[in-house]
Amino acid sequence: MNKTDLINNISTKSGLTKKDVEAVLNGFLGEITDALAEGDKVQLIGFGTFETRKRSGRTGRNPQTGKEISIPESVVPAFKAGNKLKEAVK
Repeated sequence: MNKTDLINNISTKSGLTKKDVEAVLNGFLGEITDALAEGDKVQLIGFGTFETRKRSGRTGRNPQTGKEISIPESVVPAFKAGNKLKEAVK
């Protein structure tokens, strides 16, 4: 399912227009993105938690040349599924 399919499904189930659903979805995703950019985490009880995690630096290898390279540490987004979501997927 892609974003368009999600908008269509929510619109059909809720009776809202696709334009309204798209505005809400874009706002929702924007708020999650902004919170993660500020270092906060977003917890949706029963669904899951969006957070950032620090990935430490390491030494890697360029597969084309075989040369060792230094990969710097970085901060990456992560999602941890909640219990209700895990149960629904089983």
